[in-house]
Amino acid sequence: MAESAKPPPKLELFNSMTKKKELFEPRVEGKVSMYVCGVTPYDFSHIGHARAYVAFDVLYRYLQFLGYEVEYVRNFTDIDDKIIKRANEAGETVTSLSGRFINEFLLDMAQLQCLPPTCEPRVTDHIEHIIELINKIMENGKAYAMEGDVYFSVDSFPEYLSLSGRKLDHNLAGSRVAVDTRKRNPADFALWKAAKEGEPFWESPWGHGRPGWHIECSAMSAHYLGHVFDIHGGGKDLIFPHHENELAQSRAAYPESEVKCWMHNGFVNKDDQKMSKSDKNFFTIRDIIDLYHPMALRFFLMRTHYRGDVNHSDKALEIASDRVYYIYQTLYDCEDVLSQYRGENISVQVPVEEQDMVNKHHSEFLESMADDLRTTDKLQQKLEQQNKKQQQQKQQKQKQQQAQKQPEEYIQAMFALETEIKKKLSILGLMPPSSLAEALKQLKDKALKRAGLTEELLQGQIEQRTAARKNKQFDVSDQIRKELGSKGIALMDEPGGV
Repeated sequence: MAESAKPPPKLELFNSMTKKKELFEPRVEGKVSMYVCGVTPYDFSHIGHARAYVAFDVLYRYLQFLGYEVEYVRNFTDIDDKIIKRANEAGETVTSLSGRFINEFLLDMAQLQCLPPTCEPRVTDHIEHIIELINKIMENGKAYAMEGDVYFSVDSFPEYLSLSGRKLDHNLAGSRVAVDTRKRNPADFALWKAAKEGEPFWESPWGHGRPGWHIECSAMSAHYLGHVFDIHGGGKDLIFPHHENELAQSRAAYPESEVKCWMHNGFVNKDDQKMSKSDKNFFTIRDIIDLYHPMALRFFLMRTHYRGDVNHSDKALEIASDRVYYIYQTLYDCEDVLSQYRGENISVQVPVEEQDMVNKHHSEFLESMADDLRTTDKLQQKLEQQNKKQQQQKQQKQKQQQAQKQPEEYIQAMFALETEIKKKLSILGLMPPSSLAEALKQLKDKALKRAGLTEELLQGQIEQRTAARKNKQFDVSDQIRKELGSKGIALMDEPGGV
């Protein structure tokens, strides 16, 4: 008798506050509250953004798989210096520009199969809540107004820098604003900014102005999730100053404020430097998915553990594309064999050996996920093992087709294999949005585009290689394979052809 599948192990997540992995236990049984800092929509999003939102989408999916009801909030900072500057350059309103790029961002997220959060608030819809929070901080003696600006007083908050572990005299690096000599401490940061000529503004107790960068997320997270919630996430560049300042603001207003687990993802690097718009060393999501299937980009971003940095290269993207093709081809082969048996009542159970293999792989995958979301390291290994088994089964199928009958045990094993692969891909958000046949075609078409080839040219080279192999001209055959490989085209030799 096959061993039954084990229940998922308890989830451990790395907490940036404590600098260690901790058992994740939500404050309300069966429910998880999660806030992830969103984009400032003034341009197309780059793959550094994709890195963050794919990472937290995997967490979102896995929490749902574990049976949690997840309230996931991800904001849009739709008023910011960069948006104002870009809108002025483009001759359009701040609302028009930010709205346009919010829509583009949502299209990118859909392409990457990031599930929509429960709520996606915009800063400009929460000015009232922001002003209320600033007033509360001032009432508690933790902030001061000066000429229409309002600043948070870091000297009034002894816990300041508890998240980042920085020293107060080092905490100016990474700030978005120049030092204002009017401030009581150079490290004090803006909660409210007095309006400048030609800028959007809102009425406030301190005059016309707009919110500072950090106060927005404190106000929106509290509004939607309360003062205590489970997970707060973002890129590791947000630890300081953004999340550090969020934490200070929230606790200064409401001392009971708490995030149970702070989570931060790594960067996407180009030439050993963080990819960013300000450094002009970035690729947009659109740039990449013009040449690679969106699931290849998603897989590329997931191949490195979410806390590590991803090194961008064409080679790494090619490898990711090949892996996704390999996975989909495995599934397609399963579906091809099983299509004629769906709906039939097959009484024979999966052979013990096969079921044990499936259960073992599933348990090991869940163990990896429970260990701070270690996603694709073992997934690749297990899929390769499963694919070897699949190739053996395909060869068995070809032999058995002569008898026009597939053994029921073999069919049940195939069903089990198909179900297991789909389960993993669903948890990781890697199931193709279209049919497998369509996804395989799209992957192939993208590869041809990158290689500068057409289907006809590729087929011609395959025929040349086949003829060379038939004539035992293996040096010619190998050269054709090598040339195609250098262009990102991998040939798969099978008994029935290429």
